[in-house]
Amino acid sequence: MPKSRKRFQTPDTFVIIFFVVVAAALLTYLIPLGEFGTKEITYEYQGTESTRTVLDPESFSVVVDPDGNPVKDGVRLFEPGGGVGFLNYFFEGLVSGSKWGSAIGVVAFILIIGGSFGVIMKTGAVEEGILSVIKRTKGREMLIIPVMFTLFSLGGAVFGMGEEAIAFALILIPLVIALGYDAITGIMITYVATQIGFATSWMNPFGVAIAQGLADVPVLSGSPFRIAMWAFFTLVGIIYTMIYASKIKKDPTSSLSYESDDHFRKDFREEKISAKFTVGHGLVILSLVLGITWIIWGVVNHAYYIPEIATQFFTIGLVAGVIGVIFKLNNMNINDIAGSFKNGAKDLLPAALIVGMAKGIVIILGGDDPAQASVLNTILFHTGQLFNGLPTEFSAWLMFVFQSTFNFFVVSGTGQAALTMPLLAPLADMAGVTRQVAVLAYQLGDGFTNLIVPTSAALMGVLGVARLDWSKWLRFQIKFQIILFILGSLFVIGAAFIGFN
Repeated sequence: MPKSRKRFQTPDTFVIIFFVVVAAALLTYLIPLGEFGTKEITYEYQGTESTRTVLDPESFSVVVDPDGNPVKDGVRLFEPGGGVGFLNYFFEGLVSGSKWGSAIGVVAFILIIGGSFGVIMKTGAVEEGILSVIKRTKGREMLIIPVMFTLFSLGGAVFGMGEEAIAFALILIPLVIALGYDAITGIMITYVATQIGFATSWMNPFGVAIAQGLADVPVLSGSPFRIAMWAFFTLVGIIYTMIYASKIKKDPTSSLSYESDDHFRKDFREEKISAKFTVGHGLVILSLVLGITWIIWGVVNHAYYIPEIATQFFTIGLVAGVIGVIFKLNNMNINDIAGSFKNGAKDLLPAALIVGMAKGIVIILGGDDPAQASVLNTILFHTGQLFNGLPTEFSAWLMFVFQSTFNFFVVSGTGQAALTMPLLAPLADMAGVTRQVAVLAYQLGDGFTNLIVPTSAALMGVLGVARLDWSKWLRFQIKFQIILFILGSLFVIGAAFIGFN
């Protein structure tokens, strides 16, 4: 009797990142260390003058030993005293950065968001609210896709939504699953939409505005072109998502997330739901709506970011828990607030750990500080030299490809702009590419690849919320990613051809 062939099992995200770290460690033995000098650049955004320290593209040098030989600092297996060795990457990645970003800030943000929504979900108010929405929208469920996609895309374009999508995904993913779609649809109308907006923005303060300032291009210039580009890509995203969602509605088992979605579907099976929306449920939903309004107000008017938003969601969870205890929602008592918070945080723990692991890749390569000698600096400099002597349109397209690739290592839009724009702006002048086009290549390359790279803290957080493994997301997203890459390439080449300035 012939042996049945074993089915290939896609590696877990933890395994994939581990081998990427192995590859990064090997590069430290092959590529010499390089460093840049730095300088300060001042630019104006909405009437406010901002100053940033950036690399000086003319100052690159390879680190050499006393005999003049390039220094290759191969990473050791283990480093004591808080150093960076291969086996240290996990811990060093987790504790790197600050409360304002990756990794430690995003890790804390994910855990607090998860815990807070654990409390909210324990009250049963979200399930009851979703059932109420389903009853009221019967036959019009598809409208949620264009409406939500447009709103989240606008959020990405106007104030650079990214990590904030994690919290909204916690609400909308169960909703779209209850409406007959899947978690992937929920990810598309939340996180994917924000990154399409981020990539095509005309005013994003964390992306295009900084890149224009660093490239010595008037901030907010080229807005009509970018607004048209935003509308086009948002429409493409809506159409793609609606076609996909229609297919899932007809056959839910065709979804790559069908098995993992069962976690959400079980909450909406009739035997588990009371179908009675009480005053207590209404107060929890009201506290959630008021809390989200508070968050949006803070982000738009006071540039609230990870520390403030995490605290705001913690407050929403606390208020919801108190309401749940007072009104005996799901027979809650005070210990249930603590228990549900712990369970909610536990559900997102894998996503939080992946953020730290992914940050370890950059740390193994020497970090993203241009003034510190690193392998990453050498890669950045020599890749930049590839644009010399090439046709204008091809140079512009290569900049787009470069930014798309470099985003794997430095996912932060602000960080990527600070590292790459001071280098690429003068190179664009030599290649005959306008600096406006160089900025366009940056924003499209950065924003679109945020949808697929496992080093993105926001993406991994949203996938954690959806209980979807990155490898399954990759299988779904790769087709849409190719579409975005082709269309992005056409926009960059077209902009170079018309001399977009």
